[in-house]
Amino acid sequence: MVKTNQQKLKNFLINNGVIIVMFILVIYTGFTADNFFTSGNLMNILMNMSARLVIALGIAGCVITAGCDLSAGRMIGFGGCISGILLQRIDYSGKFFPDMEPLNVFVVALIVMFICGAFGSVTGFFIAFLNVPPFIATLAMMEIVYGLCMIFTKATPIGGYVKEYTNVANGKFLGINYLIWIALIVALISWFIFNMTRHGKYMYAIGGNPQAAEVAGVPVKLTLVLIYMKAAAMYGLAGFMLGAKAGGASVALGYGYEMEAIAACTIGGVSVTGGRGKVSSAVIGVAVFELLKVALQYLGVDANAQYIAIGIVIFVAISLDIRKYIAKK
Repeated sequence: MVKTNQQKLKNFLINNGVIIVMFILVIYTGFTADNFFTSGNLMNILMNMSARLVIALGIAGCVITAGCDLSAGRMIGFGGCISGILLQRIDYSGKFFPDMEPLNVFVVALIVMFICGAFGSVTGFFIAFLNVPPFIATLAMMEIVYGLCMIFTKATPIGGYVKEYTNVANGKFLGINYLIWIALIVALISWFIFNMTRHGKYMYAIGGNPQAAEVAGVPVKLTLVLIYMKAAAMYGLAGFMLGAKAGGASVALGYGYEMEAIAACTIGGVSVTGGRGKVSSAVIGVAVFELLKVALQYLGVDANAQYIAIGIVIFVAISLDIRKYIAKK
């Protein structure tokens, strides 16, 4: 019994090693750096987490089906540029469409989600119906979306937003920033989809064994299309959020965010081998990444060296996930 308990403790420490180390780092930073444990810093962390959580929740569905989505970063930039173009002030000298009145902010968010979702459905179609590996299909879509965005914007940064758009990042409700509320709403909707709908059950079934799921009557192809469509719509929303936060957008917005999102999901418990993962997994993973970056900044670590730390965390997280998969087999 003692040996069994020791083995359980050992497995827990190994499987959650990254989270435990991050927790220790945060505690150490809080006691050695000024103003780390403050409400202002907490709000900044939650603000930075908001868009990244939306991205991670979108990509989590792909990872649960043992897939991935490399187009996320470019889709975010695409969404951010579309949002900016539709929400420029009428008197802005560099306005993309000079005679067009800025649209309603809520309507623009829906338009961006619809456009990006349409591209995601194309990706899902190639994966589901033509059996193109997710890595290749999303890589192709990444290049297509990037090229279209470059042509559409002529690689020109977008700015001059209406106040209603920038207020999405600056405004508050009940003392909490709108971006945080958006992320919370998306997380709640995602939880409902993952746990309370047939689509969620189908998603886990496909991740566990797609052949068995199809034999059991799961509409595998349609479900995959919907997963990638839903994920892309969420990337578009994240682009809308990041554009409001930055007060501008370009094709570079969101570049590389897909890798961080996949790693965050894995750290939290979404398995790259498919069939396992929760909304809370994405939340935990994104929180770990943001806390790591902020802690390193407070400790005075060189900004370029932070990329090395993040890379090491990704290596360790993926290795631990594969270890759990091998042990399970």
